Parts: sequence; structure tokens; C-alpha cells
Amino acid sequence: MDGNDNKKIANETGRDEIYSNVVRAGKRTYFFDVRATRGNDYYITITESKRRYNEDGTYSYQKHKIFLYKEDFEKFSSAMSNTIKKVFELQAIEDSNLAERVSDTFTDVKFEDLDLANSSASE
Repeated sequence: MDGNDNKKIANETGRDEIYSNVVRAGKRTYFFDVRATRGNDYYITITESKRRYNEDGTYSYQKHKIFLYKEDFEKFSSAMSNTIKKVFELQAIEDSNLAERVSDTFTDVKFEDLDLANSSASE
């Protein structure tokens, strides 16, 4: 399984759920659900669910939910895309800076500098 489970939910029950996409990511699960209002207008709910263990060993789920209405889809999508691109850009800069810092901490050592040929001959 690739971490994504897609399923269509039948609207025959009269419920407002139209479509659901589940993403399991480590300890968290994300639900992307398409829902309908009474007027048959669609919106998306994004839910983050995380299992929390209680002191007595039982567990419960902590959930956070965002409602995203269709008039905001384009702005949200653009902002999300730009933010993800920025993370990759910043990560590339950080990885590059880390590589420079690591290479700066070492000096160039040549085998001739170690004089291994003379030390092994004298043993």
C-alpha cells in the first residue's frame, strides 16, 4: 500500500460525504473529504487525526479540522503549492550550507603528508 487510500462514499444515504482520500503518514492520518451542503454546494474538510495514549493505557484520537470552501480553493491551492516549493528551496539551501560547513571542518590531507612509506619501512 502506498499510504493513500481512496474511496468514494455513496451519497444514497443522504449524508453529505461525497468522496474521501486518506493519507497515513507515520503517527498521523490525514483525511481529505469532499462534502456537500444542503444546497448541493461542495466544500472540502481536511482532518488531521493522531492517536493519543492516556495514562491508563487507553487511547483516544486528537483531531484538527479545516473547512475549505470552493471560493477559496484556488487561493489555498496556490498558497500550499508556493509554501511547499519554499520548503524545498530552503531545504536545498540548508543542505548546501551544511555540506559547506562539513567540508570546511576538514583539512586536505595527502598521503605524502603522512609519510606512510617511511614509517612502514622503519618498522
